[in-house]
Amino acid sequence: MSDASFVATKKCPHCGLWTEWHQQPTDHCQHCGQELEPHRAASDQRRQEQAEAPLSPVLLVEIKPEDSPALKFFKYIIRGGQLAFAAIVSFFVWLVTVVAG
Repeated sequence: MSDASFVATKKCPHCGLWTEWHQQPTDHCQHCGQELEPHRAASDQRRQEQAEAPLSPVLLVEIKPEDSPALKFFKYIIRGGQLAFAAIVSFFVWLVTVVAG
């Protein structure tokens, strides 16, 4: 066995020459100095911004502590219906997936 290490290379989209590539979004061409994957850096930044963005709440009816008991009762019934609907839809999606193979 030889101890030769493999070096990844990538063709620069700007100058068309092959250069060493460390598979990082910030890698630059050894010949022209341009980024090897400018779209990847933008994509990683967009993905990071989406991960840091606040999540939208689940679309269930919100039951507040200051609601009256009668209103809480009806909101629990509506929420139960929402959860039952989600369970039925999930079941049909699972069933279609299983049948499709």
